[in-house]
Amino acid sequence: MPRYRLCAAEADATVDAFRRGPEATADTKRLLATSTLDFIVVGEGESTFVDVMARMTQGSSLAGTGGLALAQQEGFQSFHRHPEPDLDQLPSPYLSGVLAPSEGDGVLWELSRGCNFACEFCFDHKGGVGVRHFSLERITQELNFLVKKKVAQVFVLDSTFNQDMKRAKTILRLIKKVAPHIHFHFEVRSEFIDAELARLFAEITCSLQIGLQSADPLVQRNVGRVFNQQDFSAKIGMLNNVGAIFGFDLIYGLPGDSLAGFRQSLDFALSLYPNHLDIFPLAVLPGTRLAERAEELGLAWLKSAPYTVASSPTFSAADMEIAGKLAAACDIFYSRGKAVAWFNSVLQALHLRPAALLESFMLWLSEQKITVTGEDQLSDGEILQMQRRFLQYLFTEKKRAQLIPLVHDLVDFHYYYASALLSPLPDLPTDRELEHTDLLREPLTLSPSAILARFNFEIIDILEAGEINLREFAGCFKPSGSFAVIYPRADDVFTESLIEPYYLLLQRLGCGKPAGEILTGIGLAAEEASSFLEFAAAEGIVTISEK
Repeated sequence: MPRYRLCAAEADATVDAFRRGPEATADTKRLLATSTLDFIVVGEGESTFVDVMARMTQGSSLAGTGGLALAQQEGFQSFHRHPEPDLDQLPSPYLSGVLAPSEGDGVLWELSRGCNFACEFCFDHKGGVGVRHFSLERITQELNFLVKKKVAQVFVLDSTFNQDMKRAKTILRLIKKVAPHIHFHFEVRSEFIDAELARLFAEITCSLQIGLQSADPLVQRNVGRVFNQQDFSAKIGMLNNVGAIFGFDLIYGLPGDSLAGFRQSLDFALSLYPNHLDIFPLAVLPGTRLAERAEELGLAWLKSAPYTVASSPTFSAADMEIAGKLAAACDIFYSRGKAVAWFNSVLQALHLRPAALLESFMLWLSEQKITVTGEDQLSDGEILQMQRRFLQYLFTEKKRAQLIPLVHDLVDFHYYYASALLSPLPDLPTDRELEHTDLLREPLTLSPSAILARFNFEIIDILEAGEINLREFAGCFKPSGSFAVIYPRADDVFTESLIEPYYLLLQRLGCGKPAGEILTGIGLAAEEASSFLEFAAAEGIVTISEK
């Protein structure tokens, strides 16, 4: 809830303080009564703010200004303003030059306003009727602007981007044509996914966030939502079939939910291969339908921000604490741990449900005297080592120690893959440059985006197996060891299996000596080394060191 101050140029001028945003809109009377605010902008602020500036410039009273709430001597006053029906009448913050993003920035992008749903814990559907859209013409102009500015990420603010499926498909086709290299984030609902839309999402660089909240239809109904578990699974299956990246939101502490129910929601969510889960305690936000019913429902919650629920008749305070620890365990082990590709294979081998494994991880952290209140306290490398140690402990405890080398290979590979995927691409030499360069005479360096790795099993066998049944794979293949380099190229990540001499050659680069002087003891002839280094340079695996 932003707070602003308006100051005139003179040193002794009056300072006016105000706020705007969903919380201020929902709780205007209390905020004005308990603060030093002069007024609150209620609802959408663009037109109201212009009117306020005009009146203050003229020295006029703000009383009667549509979209303002005031605390005056005669008492609290609020003046209604209808939302702007034609959103194109509002100036674009990008096209008007108010916002000027720089290359590599992440930006917020608004394509519509409003929400047609009435989830009782949410404020998005308040303050207006239905959904209003910015025109496709304006969207096209803004997208071209963002492309020109070379932004890296765009967070689309629409509550449900895909509710109008035809419009969503048109915008995705536009993005594919104009901005294929920008990463987009969309909030979507599963009900409005079909095979074509799933394919269009997969054809651009994007991630989807889907508000699952709970896997229990009765719990969903308690907060004004309708949930069909079979339909949800089918729609998520469409995303998985085309390789679209998505995550889920889960809320614990919903009316009628319990710790056991939250565990079941975790099990259901993680069985569908989300890239990540965002898990939150229920918040009783001012102005929502839930806030009106909270006491009737027996909820105990904080009466000031962040308004989180402490307990309910079916979810004790102790259970809420356990659920919070489970959420943190999921953040660390699954989401930050990039576990989506191997998590269910591990569960299958151990005959565990997702929540049970996460609870074991939570208890293991406690036994190791590791206190973590959030995944942001840990580096990616620290999380990788935690995963390896915990899985070694768990597979040993479950008498599956023979599978540990394979499990470590899976965890390590997907960590390396994710690291390479996020690495900036190196500049590649032209064929002409390579033709005129004797690489053995040059001091070469392993590219920062290339990762050298050793594995217990042949990594290509692991990759070709797809989703691995750990016991079956370990029964068919022996841990003979392998070497690889993992690196980004264009829009993909490549894994090149290496013979040991190639691995040792790459490992020795960066010492400042010409590549030909470090061949001793590797077992490579100069001609073979030159041929391999030419391939490595063309792929961006190695670069010529600056002299």
